[in-house]
Amino acid sequence: MIIGIPKEIKVQEGRVGLTPAGAHELVRRGHRVFVQKNAGIDSGLPDERYIKAGAVMLETIEEVYGCADMIVKVKEPLEREFALIKENQILFTYFHFASDKKLTEAMMERNVVCIAYETVMDKHGVLPLLTPMSEVAGRLSVQQGAKYLEKPQGGKGVLLGGVPGVKPAEVIIIGAGVVGSNAALMASGLGAHVKILDINLNRLRYLAEVMPANVETVYSTKFAIADLVKTADLVIGATLQVGMKAPHLVTREMLKEMTPGTVIIDVSVDQGGCFETTHPTTHAHPTYVVDEIIHYCVANIPGAVPITSTRALTNATMPYVLMLAENGWEAACRAYPDLKQGLNIVKGDVVFKGVADSLGLSYKEWK
Repeated sequence: MIIGIPKEIKVQEGRVGLTPAGAHELVRRGHRVFVQKNAGIDSGLPDERYIKAGAVMLETIEEVYGCADMIVKVKEPLEREFALIKENQILFTYFHFASDKKLTEAMMERNVVCIAYETVMDKHGVLPLLTPMSEVAGRLSVQQGAKYLEKPQGGKGVLLGGVPGVKPAEVIIIGAGVVGSNAALMASGLGAHVKILDINLNRLRYLAEVMPANVETVYSTKFAIADLVKTADLVIGATLQVGMKAPHLVTREMLKEMTPGTVIIDVSVDQGGCFETTHPTTHAHPTYVVDEIIHYCVANIPGAVPITSTRALTNATMPYVLMLAENGWEAACRAYPDLKQGLNIVKGDVVFKGVADSLGLSYKEWK
């Protein structure tokens, strides 16, 4: 199989879809790997390392799309990439279709196979390709929250961990999955007082046992959220419904009850956001203010640390890239049920029900 690795074009996105080690393994197995020049440079992976691994470097993104049977990347194709995608091509990346009807319809029109990292799921319900970036995003959300709480950044001027004699910040985390638990670890490690909310009591019981004493678990209800955000300094949205649009759990009305300068970080922005006032931002312009509340809604948070993120992501994706390259997408998806869960669009049809339901599109089961 011919595998193409384009350079990401999303604003300040430094991750790359494949490391030289991954390229070497594919080439060793008889596949051909074409990488756009400087695709890995921001991840600390210069072209020379890909060449040494056996990959062929191409000048332009057009050349990469033009020659590949399968495109492996990090972020969803942007509009300027749509026309480059060939019929029957396999695209293996993060898509987050449920929050982007234009992207979904464009991929349907291109008559391609779209396998989404974020919906690949194993038999235990674990999302192995979403987990590493959720770990990064959860930890980074606290770093960003601490920064934007500073007065020069527009925040209320609160140190996350406080100091002796002065109380620490109040951090509210909505969602106790991978993002939420990593955010709780970071915030508690800095000394903040943390409340983490979820509707899964078993998950809350587990976290109550393993988290530090300054982390409190709370059963999530609309009433609890509305009450807790009033006194919060930092609110982190970390909800997930696999392949579906995130529910709005913090409303515009709740913002009016919050203290000016409070920071809210919506890690669920890729799936539409769990705050009513969320709209996607970029690393170049990461924040905006609504009702004196600072919103940080960057849609590719892990892209801020590409050296870490690229390695964490490709550690997880590489086994699946090999499955697809060795078997072709149909045989691979039939042989590996977890990979089948990643199928979102197959040659014009939406085959993931959560995407179809979220966007009001027809669903067709792939068999």
